[in-house]
Order: sequence, then C-alpha cells, then structure tokens
Amino acid sequence: MQKENTEKPGSKPLTSRDSVDRRFSVAPMMDWTTSDYRVFARCITQDTLLYTEMVTTGALLQGNDPERFLRYAECEHPIALQLGGADAKALAQCAKLAEQYGYDEVNLNAGCPSDRVQNSLIGAILMAHPDKVVAAMKAMQDATSLPVTIKHRIGLDDQQEYGVVRDFVGLVADAGVETFIVHARNAILEGLSPKENREIPPLKYDYVYQLKKDFPDLEIIINGGIKTIEETENHLRHVDGVMMGREAYNNPWVMNDVDQRIFGRSPSNLDRFDALQKFLPYVEKQLAQGERLMHMTRHILGIFQGMPGGKQFRRYLSENGHRTDAKIDVLIEAIELVKQQLDKAKDRTNEQ
Repeated sequence: MQKENTEKPGSKPLTSRDSVDRRFSVAPMMDWTTSDYRVFARCITQDTLLYTEMVTTGALLQGNDPERFLRYAECEHPIALQLGGADAKALAQCAKLAEQYGYDEVNLNAGCPSDRVQNSLIGAILMAHPDKVVAAMKAMQDATSLPVTIKHRIGLDDQQEYGVVRDFVGLVADAGVETFIVHARNAILEGLSPKENREIPPLKYDYVYQLKKDFPDLEIIINGGIKTIEETENHLRHVDGVMMGREAYNNPWVMNDVDQRIFGRSPSNLDRFDALQKFLPYVEKQLAQGERLMHMTRHILGIFQGMPGGKQFRRYLSENGHRTDAKIDVLIEAIELVKQQLDKAKDRTNEQ
C-alpha cells in the first residue's frame, strides 16, 4: 500500500515498491531515444530518468533476437522500458524480461496516436478500452517487482471534459498503479499525423494539475510542450514530475543543469565540449563493434544549438558522417570547427 503523501508536489516519497526518482525524465520517442542517444544524455545529466523507444510485445516475444531491443549500456541507469501492447499475458511476460535485464521501471504506452499501432490496440486507442488497461496493469504488476507505470493522454478525439481523464486514472489506480505520466493533450485518432497530434490539440496543463489535487496519493508526471528548465520548475509546483520530449533531443544541452536545479546536486561545471569528450570513448567502442558513425552522431547534432559553429558542426557531420568508412576523426574535426568559430567570435567581440 502506498504511504500517505504529505509532501509537496515534486517530492513524492518513495514506496517500498518504487525507488525511481521521476522529477525529470526524457520521453520515449521512436527512432530517437535509442541507446546511443541515452548514453550521450548521460554525458550531460546523471539523474534524469531515461526511457527507451516503445518496444512492442510482438518484437520481444515473437522475434528472433529480443536482446536487440533490450540491451543497453550500464551508464544509462536510471532507465525505463516502455512497452506497446494490449494482451495482458504478453505484457506480463515482457515485464518479466524488463526485470531480468535490469531495467528500473516498465511503462505501458497508452498515448501514441499512430494509426500504425491503433489496429493492434497499442497506444492511445487503449484509453477507449480501460478494461484491457486494468487487466494489463494487474498482470504486469503480478509479474515483476519493478514499478509499473502508464503514459497516456487526457482524452481521445473530441472528448473535452476533464472527467474523461479523471475517470480513466481512477480506474487504473484501483488496479494498484501509482504513477501516471500524462501528456496534456487529446489524441486525435483519425485525421492527424503523430506530428500533428503533438502540436494541434491544445495543451491543458490545468487538467494534469487537477489530477494531482483529486488523487494526492498518486504520482502525477506532466508531459507535452515543455521546453525549458524554468517551465519544469513551475510545473513542479503543481505535480510530482516533468517529462520533456523533443526539446531534450533537439537541444540536449537544455539538460545541462537539471541535476543541480531539479535534483539538488552540486554544479558540475562541465561545458558542451566536456560532454562530447565523455562521449568519445563510447563512440570508439561502438565503431570497433561495427556500428556506423552516423547512427551515433545523428543524435548529437543539436548540442551546439544557438552557438557560433553550431551550423558548421551539423553540416560537417551530415556530409561526412554517413560514409561507411567514417571514423572518430570525423566527429573530432566537427568539434574543432566549433572551437574555431568560437575563437573568431571572441576576436570580433574584442575588436569592437
């Protein structure tokens, strides 16, 4: 049973079943939150909770190489596995696998609006089948000692009433689920692409805040459209945690002071070049194992966003990193281009 929450939002006490700090996390994103990205994120932030891409139960249970989807670097902890599926038995089997592979959390995707997964009752369409969600969450909790969480929307299509998400959370909470990651938008199941579903339905942060008021003993994490640490700090006045999505990918340096400002660590004093220096040994190791350079460097193109040399960095990696024989020197040369541009910018400033 969950202990009574007497703390302010943003500092939820941990239960005996749960040792994951979710005050700040990076959302699961298909093709983006790969192991390569997560290792690079760890070069910037130690405490941020990282999520895998969504992995379907079919990929894990029917494929020939489930380890391909489950393996990760030890430095990626804390790390959560997000599952896509609707069959309670299959999800329970996958939850067991998550524990066997040492994940810190297992999460059910009930928020993805893609029509590619709707036909398999994966993602947001599950909100229309709360009985299946309840059965799945019970089965997953019975199968593992890991915390079992759910990520979902505030409603489907033209459902505008707050009561929709309130009732959904209430039903799932009755199944023993304690942590809800709420994307503060509706999912439009027909007529909008996944990208449009992240932009067109209006954000209703107040719905997520109200969930925390109505369910004070639950852990409520807010997601959707959050781009700065300042916004994160504001949300944490109302809810227990913040999940950042595309901004943390496109502009990874946004996470550079998360450990200090959100988790209370001492300042690291690392800069972008230090983060890349920490990443280089991993890149060399992966290259030696046959991975292509572009598969790793595509995740770091935004590290110098807004800085002199940022465009040159992206262009150099894009033009040279795709070669099959591209080695670590391509990345090092791209970094040197940025340093040269910074020196020129300093010279121009000194001349003024």
